[in-house]
Amino acid sequence: MILTPGVLLYHASYTAVENIDLSLCADGKDFGKGFYVTTDYNQAYKFVKTSILKAVKNGIKIENKTVGYISIYEFKQNQDLSIFEFAEADKQWLHCVAKHRKNTLLDNFSYNWNVYDIIVGKIANDTTNQVLTAYINGLYGEVGSDLADETAVRLLLPNKLANQLCFKSAKSLTSLVFKESREVWINEGKQI
Repeated sequence: MILTPGVLLYHASYTAVENIDLSLCADGKDFGKGFYVTTDYNQAYKFVKTSILKAVKNGIKIENKTVGYISIYEFKQNQDLSIFEFAEADKQWLHCVAKHRKNTLLDNFSYNWNVYDIIVGKIANDTTNQVLTAYINGLYGEVGSDLADETAVRLLLPNKLANQLCFKSAKSLTSLVFKESREVWINEGKQI
């Protein structure tokens, strides 16, 4: 289990995030709308540049496009939270990501990911986007078929993926204790 009391969680952004507002979170992400963090500081650092580029693309004015932030939180256990954790990037994980990225897919499957306050699993990052896009577009066969699922999961190389945690409800946010935000400089992908 990734979420244990006291574990540090990292959020990458173009801005420091002390107060989390779920209404500002985008739809269409891997585990749905929510506030995303990781236990992997390096993964968060790598995402700072992506966050800056997305913000600029969405029309957000940023003074310095070479500076981003990693906000750090400590997880505080809350017994009332409903948490689902994918042990690996398997068929069920693949269906969850595909359904959230394109909600018209997999209607014949009975997954209801909206009942969870927090979803934990592997991150679908830049190295996996080609495989996921091909899967979603049916290039491996009909989405949800055994052939398509097995092909996509095999190509994803799940053992090399970092983790991500999606805090989906206001109740889940009460388990995050803000510690600090660190300013990071982006210089060709290296921290200065």
